Amino acid sequence: MTISYLYVMKYIFFAPLLLLISCGEKAVEMKPVLKSITESIYASGSIESRNQYTAYASASGIVGQTYAAEGDSVFNGSPVLSIKSVAQQLNKENARLVASYQDISANQSKLREAKQMIDVARTKMVNDSIQYDRQKKLNAKGLGTQIELEATQLSYQNSKVNHSSAKVNYNDLKRQLELNSQQAKNNLRIVESSQDDYTLKSLINGKIYSLNVEVGEIVSPQTPIAIIGSKDDFVLKMRVDEYDINAVQKGQKVMVVLNSEREKVYEAVITKVYPLMNAQSKTFLVEAEFTTRPKILYPNVTFEANIVIQTSEKALLIPREYLVGEQYVLDKKGEKIRVKTGLKDFQMVEILSGITEKTIITKPE
Repeated sequence: MTISYLYVMKYIFFAPLLLLISCGEKAVEMKPVLKSITESIYASGSIESRNQYTAYASASGIVGQTYAAEGDSVFNGSPVLSIKSVAQQLNKENARLVASYQDISANQSKLREAKQMIDVARTKMVNDSIQYDRQKKLNAKGLGTQIELEATQLSYQNSKVNHSSAKVNYNDLKRQLELNSQQAKNNLRIVESSQDDYTLKSLINGKIYSLNVEVGEIVSPQTPIAIIGSKDDFVLKMRVDEYDINAVQKGQKVMVVLNSEREKVYEAVITKVYPLMNAQSKTFLVEAEFTTRPKILYPNVTFEANIVIQTSEKALLIPREYLVGEQYVLDKKGEKIRVKTGLKDFQMVEILSGITEKTIITKPE
């Protein structure tokens, strides 16, 4: 509703009126007065540190060690706690063993053996080639048989095939060993990178406002671990009724009373109006920042506020209880006078026309 509910605000927005008191204890007649009036929208909410968030565990396990406590300052990337997992440690050790076993340097003996097979095949191929050439010369002189020539030729051809196969086998073995080695290293890096899932780190430079677990507790990805937010930067988040949201704009002044410090009023300014209405509460979320800030602030402290919509200086004011049907007042004789109203707050209403500050009006019975 576009009125002020804060009792502290009443003494900010207007001064007491001078009443013309008739016989009896209660004022029944008065003259309008010229005073300033401020129309405002009531809102309530709570304070949050900027960038405040709830940190959750990324993996299941047991809290092994905490690196910070509630109230400590943290930096972006600094560890908050670690989570122990036997399965994760075993996976990491297995990956390290496989990477060591598959490393190319650990399999040089296989490559040397394959290289030796190439050398043996080459030697045999050279020998078979010599034998084949010798047999061809003998046959050319009529000293050898056709069967001996064909035998040496076949032996030479087989040697060439074996030599070629030995080279292919060597290259295939080398590629396979290199592939196995790289895959094992990649798997180890994947497992090692998953180690970050077992270390909760701060996402911002800020402060730990709440740490909800202790060493030895079991946690899961659904477990809220900590609340972290900015250290000295706070935001006021308030809810405004859907009937009032069209009057709220960025840059408007807000008068704030903290429930932890009811005797003081602080000024703020609206910095953001969220465009989506909460369907359950029928309210819109509005953010503001202090322009005059309390010395001490804590997240989640609640407050009440008036969002200043309009201010009229030297307005002609009467109490709202003197209105009849929102458009009439009663003169001294009790007869109706039609008036046009302007700004309103919780107690007062501005009169734009119909009466003057000299007009005596009567309070309706």
